[in-house]
Amino acid sequence: MKWYRADLHLHTPASDDYQQPSVSTLDILRQAESRGLDIVAFTDHNTVGGYAAMQQEIEQLAWLEQLGRIQAGERDKLVDYRRLLEKILVLPGFEFTATLGFHILGIFAPETPLRQLEHVLLSLNVPPEALEAGSSRVGASADVLTAYRLINEAGGICIAAHVNSTHGVAMRGVDFGGQTRIAYTQDPNLHALEVTDLTSRARNSTQRFFSGTKPEYPRRMRCVQGSDAHRLRAARSRERARNLGIGDRVTEVQLPERSFPALLDLFRSNDFSRSRPFTVSSKNYDYVALAREDGSSVIQSFHESMTRRGGRLYNIISDVCAFANGNGGTIWVGASDDRKQAPAGVSRVKDSIKTLGEAINSMLTPTLEVTIDALESQGKQVVRLRVPRGEDKPYAIEDYKIYVRSESETSLAVRDEIVNLVRQQTEAESSGAAGGTAAQSGDDAQGNEGAKDSAAGNAREAGADDKGVKPPRGGVEIVGTEQRNDVRYHVLRDLRNGNIVKNVTRSSARRLWHYAITRRENNPVRPGNVQWQGDIGLVRRYQRDGKPRFDLAQRNNGNIRVYYGVAESGMHGEWQVFLSDEEN
Repeated sequence: MKWYRADLHLHTPASDDYQQPSVSTLDILRQAESRGLDIVAFTDHNTVGGYAAMQQEIEQLAWLEQLGRIQAGERDKLVDYRRLLEKILVLPGFEFTATLGFHILGIFAPETPLRQLEHVLLSLNVPPEALEAGSSRVGASADVLTAYRLINEAGGICIAAHVNSTHGVAMRGVDFGGQTRIAYTQDPNLHALEVTDLTSRARNSTQRFFSGTKPEYPRRMRCVQGSDAHRLRAARSRERARNLGIGDRVTEVQLPERSFPALLDLFRSNDFSRSRPFTVSSKNYDYVALAREDGSSVIQSFHESMTRRGGRLYNIISDVCAFANGNGGTIWVGASDDRKQAPAGVSRVKDSIKTLGEAINSMLTPTLEVTIDALESQGKQVVRLRVPRGEDKPYAIEDYKIYVRSESETSLAVRDEIVNLVRQQTEAESSGAAGGTAAQSGDDAQGNEGAKDSAAGNAREAGADDKGVKPPRGGVEIVGTEQRNDVRYHVLRDLRNGNIVKNVTRSSARRLWHYAITRRENNPVRPGNVQWQGDIGLVRRYQRDGKPRFDLAQRNNGNIRVYYGVAESGMHGEWQVFLSDEEN
């Protein structure tokens, strides 16, 4: 494996908004070389004209050489082209403008016939005359999801361009429907999101938003960066972000070889440690340390050791089971989630990986393919287990112990959770038998499996106001209580997935449930003690495992609903008013 520098979003003078029309494709390749790039893609607006112009020039020069009529200057050009194309992998592509003005990158193998790429653009309703114009304005073209599908089916890498800025499918402040935004960023035909804040470690960065921790965005998305260069070098202006040069925003990718198939395999994989923003300190980019910054969550857990004594190995396999019953996740062995402590590391890595693999195969049913490898952090080897979202739920340990993940906690599933897992699996199989409609809409790939409909129905059952502020997307709500023989039995709703769990007592409750029941019984919410902002309010802010949690309230038709233990990832929309500036 080797790290290669890639700028997969470059324009040429074939785009009508290129800022230096006299620049040649040879100039672009020379500048790419000077910036140390290994892979580039020509992605002009709704055309492959730039890549075609380069091919035509090289063919013409080679023809003159073959005829013996090439002149000295032309020979120098041809030699330079050949040298640069040996050094830099140049990929054909385009930046398609979908309906509503969203931009999508399609990047293809060098041997792909340009007529095939033009056919893709024509199939996306790009007018024939626009194939030569290189304009981002093409009229009534195809929709975003159709573009994702056609690019993927044509064998290309599909990337949503600059998603968090102008013409991006995840641009903030533009309301085009929550379900639409989810579909545009979670579709199975989409390989990655291009972002402009990849180097940011802020809690509200695009990469963290699409980390897979948010219930409505369960698929973790690969985030990359590109220059979107419309000129050779950055312009000195107040709007420098709009005038970047070649190689000003670069992504490094780890590949076994510098080839399009290797790049495509990477974009289709779920190994997120093999792509990173290129900076002067890229060699010190510690993927394990970055994971530890995010800490334990619904998709990530940490174990300092894996000894059989003390049940540590069993706890790891329990996490495997829980992640498989959810939307998948990553398990780190050899490091805690306290980033202030140095990683303990794992000795005899190969033996440890073998032990983990054998334990998963012998203890977990049905079978599940878990990828196990190791990464280095602070001089220590840390084992990583990448658990996919299970396709045959529920998964169990020793045939009968079914585990689920709730926030950062793995617990044995209770009856209602097992019923929900079986129901979801049955619905997924029924959808597949009906012709794959769920897969076509993207619901199956998102791992929702009917959870949205279930959550909506449960919300209506509790009297939610569809016209008001939606409940937070995390934590737990107690929706009913019944006393039997001096014992209180509670009905709880998991706000992440909308599942209802009945017959929960204080003694039988897991950690978050126990907290909610204890607060409900010992410290009932009084309206006068709530920090109200309209009909929503903050009851209490506290720390759990070093991370902020929130107890929230909402007035609804004369009643007050209380949501306990909501994490930052569940604070959406108007609920974000209760976050501090640092958390925002």
